[in-house]
Amino acid sequence: MSLMAIFCLVFLSILLFFLGFKQLKAGEQEQIALRLHRIIGDRMKVVVEKVKAKSNAGGGHRILELTGRLFLTSKLTSKFESELTKADIPLKGEEFMGLMLILPIAGTFLVTLATRNMVAGLIAAALGVYLPQFFLRRAKTKRLNKFNAQIGDALVIMANSMRSGFSFLQAMDMVRKELPPPISKDFGAALQEMNWGAPTDEALLNMAARLNSEDLELVITAVMIQRQVGGNLAEVLDTIASTIRERVKIKGEIKTLTAQGRISGLIIGLLPVFLTVVIYLISPEYIAVLFNNKTGLLLVFVAVLSQVIGLSIISKIVNIPA
Repeated sequence: MSLMAIFCLVFLSILLFFLGFKQLKAGEQEQIALRLHRIIGDRMKVVVEKVKAKSNAGGGHRILELTGRLFLTSKLTSKFESELTKADIPLKGEEFMGLMLILPIAGTFLVTLATRNMVAGLIAAALGVYLPQFFLRRAKTKRLNKFNAQIGDALVIMANSMRSGFSFLQAMDMVRKELPPPISKDFGAALQEMNWGAPTDEALLNMAARLNSEDLELVITAVMIQRQVGGNLAEVLDTIASTIRERVKIKGEIKTLTAQGRISGLIIGLLPVFLTVVIYLISPEYIAVLFNNKTGLLLVFVAVLSQVIGLSIISKIVNIPA
């Protein structure tokens, strides 16, 4: 226990040292943005406000960011920033990586201190690494599903607006005004890029990259082709909206038909874990045999491997692309 306390104190000392060092340079980014604002004008106003908000952010965000910068590479930071953007989580890549570093260390220390069991501390460390990525994937999937559910209505609004005489950008602005997030937020971001001088095609491609939605990529491809060869864009958008609605309907039917298989996989995956916990609580010495000798550990490894293979097979069966 004393060794863990020493380790924790050393880690906090290093962290606070780098936090103080970085604090000396906290205003540099804001000063650069303000100078650009004097040169370029009102275009930089939003950027300056964002920089000020970041520089005045709470200490928790700054600690997470600095912790991530201490240990991990910028390439990994860019990857996490892309995933956080798709999930619409207001964290930077460094902050998320700092969270992935702090949670396992803090979890290991606290759980080991509370239970006086190193195995429980290692389990807490594994959960601290896994849970942030799990919630990130879940948030990204949830946001993508909400966007795909709204895109059909957005295309209908755009098509009707263009038939009424509105331009393509005005039709996008109608979507931003009429529909709730997340689609209104994404269309608003694309319009903001265009207002700052980005070409329409580039802004649309950036929106597709942020969302990674197949339905949106279909729409953007049709728009870009129409801009090059001409044609009735309102009719094209109506056709795409009808196609997307049919796809959503088919996905719903597939989800209903495969519900039994998905529930079976969930029960098969959780039942062994549940039984292990119950037996451990009732009679720890009875189940400890599995973890105290080589034969027991081999059996546990084979059981876990079999579980993974079985869940993978069930997943392949029930996950039908539509």
